[in-house]
Amino acid sequence: MPSQEKASVSVLPGIGETPSSDWDRVANPEDNQFSPFVSHAFLKALEDAGTVCERTGWVPQHLVLHEGGVVTGAMPCYLKFHSRGEYIFDYGWADAYERAGGQYYPKLQCAVPFTPVPGRRLLVPSGEGAEERERMLAAAAIELAGRRGASSLHITFASEGEWTRLGQQGLLQRTDQQFHWQNAGYGSFEDFLGSLASRKRKAVRKEREQALQSGLAIEWITGSAITQAHWDAFFKFYLDTGSRKWGTPYLNRKFFSLLGDSMPDRCLLVMAKRGNRYVAGALNLIGGDCLYGRYWGAIEHHPFLHFEICYYQAIDFAIAHRLERVEAGAQGEHKLARGYMPTPTYSLHWIRDAGFRKAVARYLVEERAQMQDQRAALAEYGPFKKMQPEHDA
Repeated sequence: MPSQEKASVSVLPGIGETPSSDWDRVANPEDNQFSPFVSHAFLKALEDAGTVCERTGWVPQHLVLHEGGVVTGAMPCYLKFHSRGEYIFDYGWADAYERAGGQYYPKLQCAVPFTPVPGRRLLVPSGEGAEERERMLAAAAIELAGRRGASSLHITFASEGEWTRLGQQGLLQRTDQQFHWQNAGYGSFEDFLGSLASRKRKAVRKEREQALQSGLAIEWITGSAITQAHWDAFFKFYLDTGSRKWGTPYLNRKFFSLLGDSMPDRCLLVMAKRGNRYVAGALNLIGGDCLYGRYWGAIEHHPFLHFEICYYQAIDFAIAHRLERVEAGAQGEHKLARGYMPTPTYSLHWIRDAGFRKAVARYLVEERAQMQDQRAALAEYGPFKKMQPEHDA
């Protein structure tokens, strides 16, 4: 068990203030599946590119737990002055609190910026004393929120285990959903298609044919094969999608070069080429057991090309590399027909104002029940075969 007398928590104004070996030892211990998003390299690329800083409203306040001079836990935290780039929406909370005379911002956010990917947020290796270290980090985050004048602490896209354990400690529990594809041991994409109902199987085949019927070629590019020219082409695609979805894209061109330099073997570009010109592409990150779809864009319109590049090619890659699942980002009920099933996501919240906390707690009870009912209803519309036999045409 950790000794609280010997333990201390530091607040870092930047991820570069701690050695990557110390951070990564707790962020991605050997007995865990690797998550690229909590790695030192990924978080540092965000900061070094200038996308995460005071100017953008994401002020790093990372917590690092030390015991006897050894780093035994960490927590990526940011002081926020808005709610953009989080994907767990609390705009309604902010509006209600401020209409009642309160000040919602700043708030303290434990998250991976601009990245709605579930995973561990209180980075503590498993084993003896792990839960106590978790509690120490959570308590330190609440104390830090108070010292910084923050209205609240939000731990978004946490693991289910963190959600359960810290919920028992009094943090408010919230759920949402994404759509994930699960690899049932398929040997090929055709094996996956064989698990679908006949009508859905035909629809997927038709979409794949139509996506490439204009002569497009698809390339998988990873590791040292990714050049700056690839990043230049992809960044144009990213800007096109980002400007339409968010108004101002969150990331800049420098970030992608830094990402490619620091973790090239974790990057997968799926690029569509017409002749000698790239016209569309998606960036994925490769985890220990998962392919994470991140960003997509195109400079030419081709029917169903988005589905091909983002969903079907990701499934192809996951099957070929024996990855357990594909997580294709936030929201998107259109993913359901393509084999991506509703999956719960989890977040935790601490609110300083007792009256407001009670109001939010009541709201979350109803919201959790609604989300559970919604996931169950959506799952009924999944594309997979039902138990009764069917004839394939």
